[in-house]
Amino acid sequence: MNSIFSFLLLVVCGGLGAVCRFLVDSAINKRNHLKFPLGTIVVNVTACFLLGLLTGIVAARVGSDVAVAVKLILGTGFLGGYSTFSTASVEGFRQIQVGHYGFALLHTGGMLIFSLIAGLFGLFLA
Repeated sequence: MNSIFSFLLLVVCGGLGAVCRFLVDSAINKRNHLKFPLGTIVVNVTACFLLGLLTGIVAARVGSDVAVAVKLILGTGFLGGYSTFSTASVEGFRQIQVGHYGFALLHTGGMLIFSLIAGLFGLFLA
C-alpha cells in the first residue's frame, strides 16, 4: 500500500473514530442519570474489545502486508480516535477534586479491569 495513501487513511479513520466516540458518549450520557461518566467507560471498554478482536484476526494472518496495514489503520487510526484515555483521566481527577474518592476509584479501577477483560475476550473470540 502506498505510504501517503496509508497515512491519509489513518488520519481519516482517526477522525471517524473520534466522531463515533462523541456519538456513543453523547447517546449514553443523555440516558445516564448517575453522576458517573458512564459514556467514557463504555467507549473505552468497547475499544479494547475491538482492538483485541482486531489483533487476534491480524495475528492469524502473520506475514500479510495487508493485515499489518489494516491493523495500523483500524487499530491506531479508528480505535485510537475512538478510545479516550485522556478524558478518562480528567474525569477521574475531577471526581477526586470534588471529594468523590470512591467514584474515582470505581471509575478508574473499573475501567481498567473491564477494559482488560474486554480486550482478552476480543482476542479469545478471534
